[in-house]
Amino acid sequence: LNQILLCRLHLHNKNQQKLTPADFLQILPPVRQGADISEKDLAQTFLQRLMMLDYRTRYIPVKQESSDPELNMVDTDNSEIDILFNIPEDSDQSTQTNVHPMDVQMAVFHCSDNFLKQTMITKLSQCQYALPLLVPDPVTMNIDCPLWTFRQIKKSWKITQTKDDGNIVTMKSLPICKADTPLVSFLRLGSLSVSKSQLMSILINNRHNTFFHRECHGSTKSRHLMDGVAEIAWYCPAGKPNDAFTDCTAFCNLHGDALLAEKQRDILTEKSSVNVVLVPTLKKDDKSSTVIFDLFKSQKPLIILIADNVCGAVQVKEGKYKIGLKDRSQTDISDELKGIFRSILSGPHDSFNLEGMAEISGIRVDENEELCQKGKSAAMRLVHLLQGIDISKIKDKFLPCQGKLWHNWCSTNKEMYHLKGHIEMDKSKKQEDLRKLRQEQCASSCSELMKLFIESLSTLKSADKEYFLKWTQILLDDLSTDDLSLILQKYDEKWSEVLTLKKKHDTSDQLKRTQSELDEISKKLQSATFGLEHIYREMGQIYEAHASLQKPPKRRQMNWSKYPEMAAELMISGHPMELMDGDAGHVPLTWISSLLNEVVKKLGNKRVYVLSVLGIQSSGKSTMLNAMFGLQFAVSAGRCTKGAFMQLVEVSEEMKEHFKFDYFLVVDTEGLRALELAGNSTFHHDNELATFVVGLGNMTLINIFGENPAEMQDVLQIVVQAFMRMKKINLSPSCVFVHQNVTDIGASEKNMDGKRRLQDKLDQMAQLAAKEEVCDYECFSDVITFNVQEDVKYFAQLWEGSPPMAPPNPGYSESIQELKSFILSKASHSAGTTLSQFRSKVQDLWDALLNENFVFSFKNTHEIAVYRKLEVRYGNWTWTLRNSMLTFENQLYTRIENESLDKVDHNDLYKGMRKTYENVQKEQTTYFDDDEDKEMLAQWRGRFEGKITDFHDEQVKAVKRKLEEVIQQKKACKELDDKKTEFEKKLLQESKELAQRLKDKAKDEAELKKQFDYVWSELVHKLTAGTKPIEDIDFETDKLLILVELGFEWAFIDESKNSGTYKKMSKVGNFVHYVCTKHKYRHREQEKGWTRKAADLASQAFSKIENYFKDPLPYEEQQQIRLLINNFETQSLDTIKSKPVATTGYNLTYLQEVAKNVKDTVTEFESKKKYALKKEFTVDLLLYVFDSLETWLKESHKKFQTNNDVHIYQESKKKQYYKVFRSFCKGSSSAVVFGELICEKLKSSTVEAVCNNTAIDLANIMMCNYKVFNGNRLNLEKHVLASLAEKDDFDGFMTYIQDPKRQVEAFIKMEVSKYIFNDNRTKAQNTIKKNVEDIKNHLDQALYEATETVKEQSGNIDMWVMEFSRLIKDKLAFSISCQNFSDINNFDFLKEEIQKGLEPILEEMKSLSLEKIKLVRMKPEKILIDHLCKCCWVTCPFCAAVCTNTLEDHSPDKHSVPFHRPNGVNGYHIRNTINMTIGFCTTLVVSEKCFYLHSSNETIPYKQYPKGGEKYASWQITSDGSKLPFWKWFVCKFQKQLEDHYELKLQGPGEIPSDWKQISKQEAIESLNKM
Repeated sequence: LNQILLCRLHLHNKNQQKLTPADFLQILPPVRQGADISEKDLAQTFLQRLMMLDYRTRYIPVKQESSDPELNMVDTDNSEIDILFNIPEDSDQSTQTNVHPMDVQMAVFHCSDNFLKQTMITKLSQCQYALPLLVPDPVTMNIDCPLWTFRQIKKSWKITQTKDDGNIVTMKSLPICKADTPLVSFLRLGSLSVSKSQLMSILINNRHNTFFHRECHGSTKSRHLMDGVAEIAWYCPAGKPNDAFTDCTAFCNLHGDALLAEKQRDILTEKSSVNVVLVPTLKKDDKSSTVIFDLFKSQKPLIILIADNVCGAVQVKEGKYKIGLKDRSQTDISDELKGIFRSILSGPHDSFNLEGMAEISGIRVDENEELCQKGKSAAMRLVHLLQGIDISKIKDKFLPCQGKLWHNWCSTNKEMYHLKGHIEMDKSKKQEDLRKLRQEQCASSCSELMKLFIESLSTLKSADKEYFLKWTQILLDDLSTDDLSLILQKYDEKWSEVLTLKKKHDTSDQLKRTQSELDEISKKLQSATFGLEHIYREMGQIYEAHASLQKPPKRRQMNWSKYPEMAAELMISGHPMELMDGDAGHVPLTWISSLLNEVVKKLGNKRVYVLSVLGIQSSGKSTMLNAMFGLQFAVSAGRCTKGAFMQLVEVSEEMKEHFKFDYFLVVDTEGLRALELAGNSTFHHDNELATFVVGLGNMTLINIFGENPAEMQDVLQIVVQAFMRMKKINLSPSCVFVHQNVTDIGASEKNMDGKRRLQDKLDQMAQLAAKEEVCDYECFSDVITFNVQEDVKYFAQLWEGSPPMAPPNPGYSESIQELKSFILSKASHSAGTTLSQFRSKVQDLWDALLNENFVFSFKNTHEIAVYRKLEVRYGNWTWTLRNSMLTFENQLYTRIENESLDKVDHNDLYKGMRKTYENVQKEQTTYFDDDEDKEMLAQWRGRFEGKITDFHDEQVKAVKRKLEEVIQQKKACKELDDKKTEFEKKLLQESKELAQRLKDKAKDEAELKKQFDYVWSELVHKLTAGTKPIEDIDFETDKLLILVELGFEWAFIDESKNSGTYKKMSKVGNFVHYVCTKHKYRHREQEKGWTRKAADLASQAFSKIENYFKDPLPYEEQQQIRLLINNFETQSLDTIKSKPVATTGYNLTYLQEVAKNVKDTVTEFESKKKYALKKEFTVDLLLYVFDSLETWLKESHKKFQTNNDVHIYQESKKKQYYKVFRSFCKGSSSAVVFGELICEKLKSSTVEAVCNNTAIDLANIMMCNYKVFNGNRLNLEKHVLASLAEKDDFDGFMTYIQDPKRQVEAFIKMEVSKYIFNDNRTKAQNTIKKNVEDIKNHLDQALYEATETVKEQSGNIDMWVMEFSRLIKDKLAFSISCQNFSDINNFDFLKEEIQKGLEPILEEMKSLSLEKIKLVRMKPEKILIDHLCKCCWVTCPFCAAVCTNTLEDHSPDKHSVPFHRPNGVNGYHIRNTINMTIGFCTTLVVSEKCFYLHSSNETIPYKQYPKGGEKYASWQITSDGSKLPFWKWFVCKFQKQLEDHYELKLQGPGEIPSDWKQISKQEAIESLNKM
């Protein structure tokens, strides 16, 4: 029968493989309320509803197998009356009755492992149901006592005692296993019509069926698993006059006939304080008389209830009673029994203790199993250490790392965000304090308790470990129970006093004194609260301390590095883990990060949906979460949640298809305080907590206790402010408001009014919070997507009646289920977040919360990482476009050279790029659609797609502009090109004729040379008559001439030029030597014609009246002069580049224009200043600007010279044509000579093509494979800094600091050179070989096709040349005249001659010197500079760190850099002193310091730096604790050079902290990887 029952319930396979808590600690399909279910789902539904504290779980309607009623109609001719009274023979034999509700409960119980049994019994106890105490094994019929299942049950009650004519009520709260109570046992002997269980239920709680009985819904006659089961329940008084009993009393009910359950009967009668026996009749010869006789003789009180007797209560003798049941109501009987019990129990009586059951022989106690005993003995070793010690001292003695040391660390760490005085020195001191505290933690981290705990955790097997942890928590709870009850009672009394005084508006010392006493009790309560969570917290602190000091574990010492892995295993197995330490009000970031890393290692980087909860203290948050998800958050009295805890809940297999994530991560938090008792610190803590959990959650449940929004105004304000902060940092969690303890959740009109009032209050709070957060929001829906109709839920009150005997309200569990379904529905539309993203968010939120300005300080690490990854992709996409465009540009350039293209059309360029552009767009779309972070990427999608389009358009425009310049140059050279062609024709003709005359002297090389030279010179003279050679630029003379024209004396110019100081003008650290007062300047204006030295001597006479510059030039002025110099350099080069130097040549007016602009701008600059710039400044500046222009001007003029000077051209052709002449002399055929000419022409253009293609290829290889170039802008920045550090290059550093772009360009050139000419020379040479091979293949193909075409069409040499030129026009520049070779008609021979001639040329080219790449149009370093330096170059207004955004224009994103630097490296100093400063701007922005705005005396606090104007507001500078050692090392390494460079001192406020000097170069370079 039992097996059939298990099959019906689908539990037949669970007899061996038991159900576990893990089967139910997951997101299962929602329970269907009010719908009948099938038998196979009964067991699961029973457990699910039990987990939600739905006591109706015993009354689950079962879906009947549908049968057509018509089939059961009696087919007869009898009248309807006959049919009505006719009873079919088989009507009383139903085919199969419903499963008895208690059979369902017991079947699940038997098929569960001990941990699920314990959970199940705990929940049944909360539902105020009787619990199985003695259970016959359905197979062996041995008697089991599931003592283990009772271990988590705590009961609270109030005892009323009469003293001094008054009643004293004492609160008691005990684990039920430890409670000594009277036990009343009920036994039935024989078969009765009266229900014993019903009578007992009425006796204990007449509103609730504590014991299941025959009148209960769903009861059936057939019952398989309950006979012989003894159930126990406790009556707990409330301390009220109508209490049935004055103390906690246990009632035990033996189901079935006690005559048949002899073992159970004997145990109960032995253990009971009072025995109650129900008999059908009381006769001496009845089969039950022996049992009754034995009980009657016993010393124990006995009450016999007789079914066929009508008498009232009769005391037969002392302690022995009989009561008749016939024709009497159960309520009356119950009242009589209560009176008798009270009478008996008021005197001496035996007590019952659950733990005593373990001593009974002949029964099997679950706690005696080997696994349980192993776990218990391990736990007992721990607890033995604690016995006899004051509970409030245990944590200080055995868990020292989390006490004062950790609290002091947290306090000091928070002070790091409020620095004063010498910022960096103060910070270094605090960092040293933090290190010392960590050292102290390390030193005290080996307590015996922790050693034993870690040893057990690491050595016990999985099941043993679970028992160990459960036992540890049970035994720790036992330790503190009595103390906690006492402290809580005192706290309750004192709180009531404070509230009373506040209501009276008492302002006397009494209120302060009472509040102070309340604080003391609160501290004691905090000390006395001790559980597993504190041991886990200690593990975290031991790990943090050792990890921060990087201390390897010593031999025989606990291996702290394994702690996160241990904790991760616990978290995965369903244990809650502390996220925020509520006692210290701090998040242990290192511990949480490592813990979550280990979870990721074990599970993979799974997606989670984060559900957090907020609400006031003791509003039932943890109870709600536990009921909703079957969690284990602490809810018992005195164990209110402190801080925040997180627990993983897996999504079950059958539910995974509905969600895009794998787990729910539930975050439970401590209650927001009762604010009328709180001060500012509590309000700040609540703000922190609310912002933290709201930021973490994908959804936040706002738990409100009661219906009156006025009472929750302060809580709502905190919550609204938290959501407002999320809005401002682009996080968008959702929220649901849960009103608990609502009296009438069914009254829709009342609920609508409640929702309206809540909406009004939220809108009001949004306006208040908007003022606080300085933003413009009118209503709550401006802050967050919120629908008051859907997102507000009303919960019935938790208890149905008055505790402690009240069961949970069924309406509460219905509300739980509705809310859970609503949450699951909302969650199904979310992708959640990955565990690693959650880890980053914890860090980001907490880092920001430590700062005063949360919104401004928040840095979304994951978002930054995703953006950087996108930057790398963007770099790849733009490089693909650029690389393709370079190749296309090369082709078009060759066409222009070949005169086959004289106009560049936009459409042709777009057409040529279409395929590449479409591929890039496809890649983009795939990336944005399919990347795991696509939701986050969506915010940048439009901008980056637009940027790619813009980049493509810019490339097209730039190439068009460049090629049009080439066409213009080609046109400008048209006349010369015609002359060249004419010259070549004549030279060829003359050579041919001369060769005919000198055939017989072919072997006389000297004579041939002499004759050719004569013809050559005659021809050159004739063709260049009247044409002058283009002269080189005399740049030095021109510079001096312009300076003199501008009115500067020769002596000044000469001195400046000879000193050479102007060459480093942009790198000058202090410009004070270029500056003087305007009075002094006017005097010097009169010194016309004086030497620089004489003028200096004369000016000394005015030194006494110089007041303005007795102190160093202010930093802001220094920066403006430096900016002036840099602007001149850039603008002047742009001006010169706009001139057609390469087309029309150099002209002196170009330099004159630049010089005039420099002088005029300097004059204008001076006019706005209180000081004057000396003449030396203008002279040095002009020389500096001229120097920067010289290279470009000379190169452009050289290009013009090469293209336009006929003399140069003709000289370049002499050698080639002598060779042709010699061939003619030797009698070579026209085809041979023509072949040689073609080979000579192809040689130079092949070199050009190979070098250009190699440059593009090498640039592509480096972009794709070289780690220096193949990342984003930040990656390049790291390598620049590492390179400078490795070489100890101070000058390079200063260039980088003052002109980062120049240094980055120099670095790219250096790296390209190193890559090509040193590290990868072979690879570069192989690239040349590949390109030579490509050209060879192309030429072979072109020769073959041209020859075949001419042969097919019987063409001549002109056709062959035209066809060959067409085939190579995209690859090689080629032009030749065939006027003197019309006799060629053997084209196969010509092809062979050309191939023969090209072979040695191309073979030689494979060994082409890499130096040749430097001389051609395409240069790899130029290509890479153009690509990598097209980014943002805006520098920080404080420390001049350069923005590292890859996009040149990245609006609306602000400028940012991962790590700033000490502002002194940029010459920052305290005004009117020579004291350099070394503050990091990332530290200054959270300090109390101010800065001067420009050159004025107006100051602005660093905390409010955006108020300084756009220059400041465009930057996002967040506190990072300036942890990057690199710049600290730099300041220490180059202290002397920095002081000399800026003529300042690192002293006073700029004194270098000693810990900076400990940083090695290696550490500095390695720290760059943290950027």
